[in-house]
Amino acid sequence: MMDIINPDVPVIALTATATPKVQSDIVKNLGLREPNIFISSFNRNNLYYEIQPKIKKDQTVKHIVKFISQHKGKSGIIYTLNRKTTEELAELLVANNIKAVAYHAGLDQKLRADRQDQFLNEDVQVIVATIAFGMGIDKPDIRFVIHFNIPKSIENYYQETGRAGRDGLEGICVLYYSHKDVAKLEHLMRDKPLSEREVGGQLIDETVAYAESSVCRRKILLHYFGEDWGEKNCGNCDNCRNPKEPIEVKEEVQQVLKTIKALDERFVADYVISVLMGRLTPQISMFRHDKLEVFGIGKDKEIHLWNSLVRQMMLENLIRKDIEEYGLLKLTEKGEKFLKKPASFKIVLNNLFEDANADDEEGEGGTQAGAAADDKLFEMLKELRQKEAKRKNLPPFVIFLETSLQDMATLYPTTLQELEKCQGVSKGKALKYGKPFVEMVAKYVEENEIEKPDDFVMKSVANKANNKIYIIQNVDKKIHLETIARNKNLRLDELLEEMETIAASGTKLNLDYAIDEWLDEYDQEEIIEYFKNCETSSLQIAQQELSENEYTWEQLKIMRIKFLSVYGN
Repeated sequence: MMDIINPDVPVIALTATATPKVQSDIVKNLGLREPNIFISSFNRNNLYYEIQPKIKKDQTVKHIVKFISQHKGKSGIIYTLNRKTTEELAELLVANNIKAVAYHAGLDQKLRADRQDQFLNEDVQVIVATIAFGMGIDKPDIRFVIHFNIPKSIENYYQETGRAGRDGLEGICVLYYSHKDVAKLEHLMRDKPLSEREVGGQLIDETVAYAESSVCRRKILLHYFGEDWGEKNCGNCDNCRNPKEPIEVKEEVQQVLKTIKALDERFVADYVISVLMGRLTPQISMFRHDKLEVFGIGKDKEIHLWNSLVRQMMLENLIRKDIEEYGLLKLTEKGEKFLKKPASFKIVLNNLFEDANADDEEGEGGTQAGAAADDKLFEMLKELRQKEAKRKNLPPFVIFLETSLQDMATLYPTTLQELEKCQGVSKGKALKYGKPFVEMVAKYVEENEIEKPDDFVMKSVANKANNKIYIIQNVDKKIHLETIARNKNLRLDELLEEMETIAASGTKLNLDYAIDEWLDEYDQEEIIEYFKNCETSSLQIAQQELSENEYTWEQLKIMRIKFLSVYGN
């Protein structure tokens, strides 16, 4: 094509955003000879960047609904990775009096055009969309862009967040991050050609590095596009507003390297971490890796530390993922040298990570608009729960679940009536245990001059609201749990989570008929005795401390529901 262009005719090539490599490709592919290249700054001073931990889905959605409720009348976009999630989120927003619509490629062209016009004309406040939405959108007053899932690349993220605040005024960009979302992206690449896996893996690693970094978010974004950001503190991202101290993890790095080596570099990250933490999974038992010296050497640390550390070690080139062998962890030459001669290695933990079945949900707060819990109050409430539990000779989770404390540290209830609006708190439970908690919150609110949020209660869609009655009725009829779950389109673990919330809020569920099928009498007695004396609500720790019998998460969960029904009501 270039051959037919008159060499005397000036040619200009324009693009909105381009990395140094893309800039080079433009010059090369268009055959430009000694072109003048003009690049304006990629910096958008008015955009605030923040990463939030993606805790359990219901909690994350609740944070989002509360965040949007505090930005009444302001336009925003929520990006997700799949069509189903856009529909579900939009439905929940509508149930909570937020004008929202879903947008994805599965809708017919006319409906997509109608919904885009509704958003542009402000007939709807929020559009929940896949990446199919946004090209050519010229709405200057989008005030927030939320990423419900981690994007596939920093370039995608920059372009999508760039749709906020084009008028130069406020723009809030919040990304919800979890290792599970990263694992899903990586899994989607398993069957692609090697070259695609290599490129895709690198793009994901760069995005993960951005999410897990403790340095200025703006600096990382601009560096990606080849721009040197001289400022140390931009003052408009979460890391610059709330800097965190790094911790020394030299010993933990050695433990990871030793475990990978002991496993002959033949396993993926999740397996390595399971061995480190002493988790006796069926696969570990089959390979007899529980007999290795390294089995359980890291059980005193939380899983989010190991997940973060493995990522950071990859970024520092101490270990690598073998792309051809679907992500098996291998030591690099640098890693081998570190093992022989360890040196200082520091990381910052942002509490952005969670185990799939973890019950502790302490996500780090700090969203500009107060979308997450107040960390300081949350810790105070946990200490109070521990104290009250000892005084009443009960495990802490019987008093209130972690999710209830999260809500207290978000909604600041100062009366028993307000306390009932927190998840898992019924009127009876509020009367029985609530007084010291609301007194603590009231004192905290007064001393810190906290402005309480508007009267906010997350509403579920109709099907969700009906689940409680359906579950109670079917448990009374002694219907198999698998059948109840299937009829409500729930996974078994999701059903058990809902059952625990029901039991925790004061409704007794007699699940003996199901428990007797899963556990014999002696196992039931052992687990009940454990719950009577435990000081944590983590079932992961329960599995470790009861490891001789290899109880599954489901078995421990159903026994805890029984414990709540018998001892907590």
